[in-house]
Amino acid sequence: MNNVLNQLFSVSFFEKAAAFSLPDTLLVLLTAALLGLFIAALYRATFQGVMYTMTYGVTLVAVCMVSALILCVVTSNVVLTLGMVGALSIIRFRTSIKEPLDIGFMFWAVAAGIATGAGMAGVAAVGSLSIGIVVVLLMRGRQNGVPYILILNVNGQEAENKAMTLVREHVKRCRIKSKRVSKEGTEVTVDVRLKQENTDFMHALCAMEGVANAVLVTYSGEYMT
Repeated sequence: MNNVLNQLFSVSFFEKAAAFSLPDTLLVLLTAALLGLFIAALYRATFQGVMYTMTYGVTLVAVCMVSALILCVVTSNVVLTLGMVGALSIIRFRTSIKEPLDIGFMFWAVAAGIATGAGMAGVAAVGSLSIGIVVVLLMRGRQNGVPYILILNVNGQEAENKAMTLVREHVKRCRIKSKRVSKEGTEVTVDVRLKQENTDFMHALCAMEGVANAVLVTYSGEYMT
């Protein structure tokens, strides 16, 4: 009976713990943290929304480190792999992500953490650098100054033409997004890019005869009518 028990419980907890390497684990977590910081910094640099959320950047770093930690456990034991899959399958995320690019950054952090935890830190670093270059190039090509929406309320066609002429003289680029005409007046919505963030022309615009009011707001770059 004792021989059977010894065979069944031949691998003790302390023998499993002996396989744990503190320096290797710390090195993996440190690498994952550096990659997460790089991803978070790039997210902040390419952010185009109205308000940047610091907690999302911290989440990217944490997700990268957690993914690496999970892979360290998973690759050490097949039984733990099955248990980990079952445990992670019950997790549900309730926070909604509005920007599709935010989802891409989250997957990027997970992939970098997985590669680091699997012992492929070089692949994670090269892949993250390549993805970062592509994201910067695509986002830089998309950006042509900070996007603004100008809403004009004017009375009559002549006032509208004079106002649009003044706007074109003081901005880099403008494009009419929508135009609503009623008996009370005309409302024109214009997508504009300012010259060196100079908004002084708004005072001259409101002082024009026939212009009821003018509103200038920034937005994320996506506008749907």
